[in-house]
Amino acid sequence: MTVPEPSEHPESPEPSETKPPESVEPTSAEPVDPEDPRRYPSTIGGMFYLLVLGVVAVAMLIVALDEWRTGIRLMGGALVFAAAVRLVLRRRDAGMLAVRHKVLDALILAVLGGALIFLAGSIPDQPGF
Repeated sequence: MTVPEPSEHPESPEPSETKPPESVEPTSAEPVDPEDPRRYPSTIGGMFYLLVLGVVAVAMLIVALDEWRTGIRLMGGALVFAAAVRLVLRRRDAGMLAVRHKVLDALILAVLGGALIFLAGSIPDQPGF
């Protein structure tokens, strides 16, 4: 059995480059007005995201300094705060706090934060530590 050459199949098109349609104007993500530069973070949710990230970083430092219960509670509180902010803000304004649907995002953050707070309070002290 011989394998047919590609030229023997007239119905299979030749590979070609994909070109954008000429009727669509190219657009840029840069600001239209150079006098109005882009803000960083560009959404209020981005600011809250950075705030939560900063609090978690401080909490990790507190954990490293041997106050693990306080650090974990602070981290859990930051996640619960992020859940509340995610519920309040619209998707457009939520920035990086918006990953999935609003209720699902808030539920995941609240459950994780609540679990951290609960576990920090329920784990007994170990002798010798």
